[in-house]
Amino acid sequence: MEKYILALDQGTTSSRAIVFDKTGAIVGKGQYDFPQYYPQSGWVEHDPEEIWGSQVRAAADALQEIPAGAIAGIGVTNQRETTILWDKETGKPIYNAIVWQCRRTAELCEELKRRGLRERIQSATGLRIDAYFSATKIRWILDNVPNARRKAEQGRLLFGTVETWLIWKLTGQHITDCTNASRTMLFDIHKLCWDAELCGILGIPMNILPKVVGNSQHYGAVKEGIPGLEKLAGVSVCGAAGDQQAALFGQTCFRVGDAKNTYGTGCFTLMNVGSIPVRSRAGLVSSVAWQIGGETTYALEGSVFNGGSTIQWLRDELKLISTASECDTLAESVDSSGGVIVVPAFTGLGAPYWDMYARGSILGITRGTGRAHIARAVLESIAYQVTDLMLAMRQDAGCDITCLRADGGASVSNILLQLQSDLLQIPVDRPAMVETTAFGAAALAGLSCGFWRDTEELAALRRSEGMFTPRRVQAECDADYALWKRAVQRAADWIEH
Repeated sequence: MEKYILALDQGTTSSRAIVFDKTGAIVGKGQYDFPQYYPQSGWVEHDPEEIWGSQVRAAADALQEIPAGAIAGIGVTNQRETTILWDKETGKPIYNAIVWQCRRTAELCEELKRRGLRERIQSATGLRIDAYFSATKIRWILDNVPNARRKAEQGRLLFGTVETWLIWKLTGQHITDCTNASRTMLFDIHKLCWDAELCGILGIPMNILPKVVGNSQHYGAVKEGIPGLEKLAGVSVCGAAGDQQAALFGQTCFRVGDAKNTYGTGCFTLMNVGSIPVRSRAGLVSSVAWQIGGETTYALEGSVFNGGSTIQWLRDELKLISTASECDTLAESVDSSGGVIVVPAFTGLGAPYWDMYARGSILGITRGTGRAHIARAVLESIAYQVTDLMLAMRQDAGCDITCLRADGGASVSNILLQLQSDLLQIPVDRPAMVETTAFGAAALAGLSCGFWRDTEELAALRRSEGMFTPRRVQAECDADYALWKRAVQRAADWIEH
């Protein structure tokens, strides 16, 4: 019987499941959206049970044509930093998942800065103090949900990011992989363990934290009797990584200096920096890229909070377009944005600005501005933000980046990738198989269970579908980028605090 690998790709707005064969081809697929909750301005939540339900349905769809016993292993990848606490005995979440985009803990982060903890936290975790990461979200739940802290101290609660929640539901094991652990602001990326002192400073009992494991190893077998997943009973869950590290792996960025950007809900640029973490001086963060066979690879990372979500905003809130692809059509109908700049700081600005109090703005509007100009300005805003990250990465890494590998939902946009190539003045390479996040999770699982032999075999599977090279002269692009920087200054620090 032919064997396959199943990847569970749990994202910010949808849960997906993809079955890959040995050539890396997709042979089964399922996807379900789930609701987003916005209880207050700047707050974002998910229902963990809706995440689980949508992931199960997606997996059941993907497995429809796959016979029982044909899945060799399961890889899991996930929206990172999103925080769930649940009751160890009942298995029920005690509060909604607080999503990575949520800014409710901004004031707690300011308090940590006032206490002089910037250097302590960055030197150990590689991260900056920000509401983006999991630690202050955990603290908020413990402080604001009745009896939560008492239950945690009694050992009755479990914490997990989304991969921990899914693996626990699948296998009963309470684990996290080291890429997700490195995004919590509680994990020492040098010693590769939870930082007891930081947990104490933040008031987080360590007994709620999962066991930290590598990215490509056996975590547990799928339990019997999960409705919809009967075909998976007994199958090993043996690969896991946060979505951006999974995409770096799936893009086969195995050499030092290889970089990719995922154009998803947010934009995430990662660069392989090898076996020693690089301390960022330009507003980026350092994370574990992956750990395989006890050997750890690190990444430099920059995160944009609102990338593809800006296109969704045009469609769902402003109603200027009816489909995401219409944004491209409109943008291509004009030669430029007519001087319009959109700064999509809906939930603040991420790297390299780290401004929790910035808010979105549209600047440069004239009487002649039409929706086509705004559509083009939205695509340009995504490319500008990635340019911010790439320039910071070049500065930190001390080496040039000769090519950017692109993936994620918005990477299907030819005009966006052309804009990106022009701004960076380097090629942008889109793979033939853009499901690189899911493939990265599958690859990690496949290496663990012997489905694929090594990274060389994986690298040979990657095919380029589109190579975008610069068409505009650098001086023009530099002038446009300077205008973007002026617009960011206008949007910065907008909310009084």
